[in-house]
Amino acid sequence: MPSDEAGVPALTRDTGARPLPQQTAHASEGVAVLQYEWRGAWVVAAGGSYDMDSIKPLADALEAAARKYPKVILDASGITFADSTLLNLLILTHQAGTLRVVAPSPQLQRLCEITGVDSILETRDSVDDAAVT
Repeated sequence: MPSDEAGVPALTRDTGARPLPQQTAHASEGVAVLQYEWRGAWVVAAGGSYDMDSIKPLADALEAAARKYPKVILDASGITFADSTLLNLLILTHQAGTLRVVAPSPQLQRLCEITGVDSILETRDSVDDAAVT
């Protein structure tokens, strides 16, 4: 895999989804945020490690998406580390509208289970599943 693709989440894993031309991307501090519209929902694909020092690009993307779209999908398959900063962001986004979390990593899934956040958030296996249900 070329080094410029490292850390970028796979957007088409089992979904067939392709980013549209109006996609926006942001990569800094070891994190990557890619955004695109898919079937009437706004998809935010996040990659990398998220804590209080690196959360801003993802927070900005989810906040903007929640203001504009009735359904926001977070493709969490590329998240390698998350702490309470990300959990707080997920809860706030969920409170602002419909948030679906796709393919959380085992670490993120465990963090949600330990804190009880898994009982609040809706998770799905694929972006397609999150968009249509």
